Amino acid sequence: MNNNTQRQMDSQNFEMEEKTIDIIEIAKAIWNNRKLLLLCMGIGLIAGLGIAFTTPNLYTASTIMVPQMGKGSSSSSLSSLASLAGFDLGSMSQASADISPLIYPQILNSIPFKLELMNTRVHFAKVDTAVSVYDYYVKCKKQTIVEKLKQYTIGLPGVIINAIKGKEKLPENTNRNRINLPITITSTQLAIKKMLDQQVQLNVEKKEGYLTLTTTMEEPIVAAELTLKAQKMLQEFIINFKVEKSQAELQFIQERFDIAKAQAEGYNYNVAANADRFKNLVSNLPQVSNDRLQIKYNIANSVYLELAKQLEQAKIQVKKDTPTFTIIEPVSVPINKDNGSRSKKVIAFIVFGGVIGLFIIYLKYFIVNIKVKWIDNKQN
Repeated sequence: MNNNTQRQMDSQNFEMEEKTIDIIEIAKAIWNNRKLLLLCMGIGLIAGLGIAFTTPNLYTASTIMVPQMGKGSSSSSLSSLASLAGFDLGSMSQASADISPLIYPQILNSIPFKLELMNTRVHFAKVDTAVSVYDYYVKCKKQTIVEKLKQYTIGLPGVIINAIKGKEKLPENTNRNRINLPITITSTQLAIKKMLDQQVQLNVEKKEGYLTLTTTMEEPIVAAELTLKAQKMLQEFIINFKVEKSQAELQFIQERFDIAKAQAEGYNYNVAANADRFKNLVSNLPQVSNDRLQIKYNIANSVYLELAKQLEQAKIQVKKDTPTFTIIEPVSVPINKDNGSRSKKVIAFIVFGGVIGLFIIYLKYFIVNIKVKWIDNKQN
């Protein structure tokens, strides 16, 4: 028993010593080939600087807003606040028609939203008149050196496929107002959508309870215009969703009110006309006819007055259900360049060059180690 235990301890110590030797040998190999490592990192630095300075400057426009839900439902307001804090009270307030602010980024990145955003006409410096984002990227924008290299290296298969397919035609119906029809988009629209997903972003601050909408573009005015457009679109979407039910009820009551008003006014006119017609006659029949008209008028007038009350209540409910957005930081044209992306690219290329250098060093060490073991096996 003691012998077995001693053997296990010896084997474990041997393995630990072997691992320690391997780590020391690898460290020695890295130190001996430090010039190669520095060379790879230097090449990465040069490549990163080249790409960073050939990449256009970027500007970021932003706005900060706080969603204020309608006061018509305390449970819905509580649910929205709970959602901002990270809690889910959906099961406790099933009657609520509020959209959790956590869903806003998904709305912003949806295909209908981005299709409408890419059709927004903005003022690019290189174009004389305002053009849509889609037309600018397809017809006006010139590719940078990096984009051309990427297109004809990594994206070469896509270029060949697009050349075979030919020029794409825009689908006739791409707006979000279509009913019971799927949205059809082209590969070009999808590519621009993915690009806008990276450029236009919405961050939800759960604890503080506010939203930050940012747009990063090559031109400051374009960044500000797209941010303002995205902000208005998001507000309209949330408002339309929230008041959809109460607006439908208001429309229904308004239609019934108009009909009841016309009927009440018609019966009122008939009562007056009937009284004038039989004013000088002494008979019970005209009185009976007049009483019948008076009863119909009273009923119609009661319905009319009741619907008038409901109509005012429905208008008040629509006003209560309409959410508002408190703008803490309005959209402004950015002045400072976003240089953080350039420095990140340089650092990323340096790290990538270091990883390549370490891989080459380890590969050399691995090959040398195999050769040594091969020779030792032959000698034995």
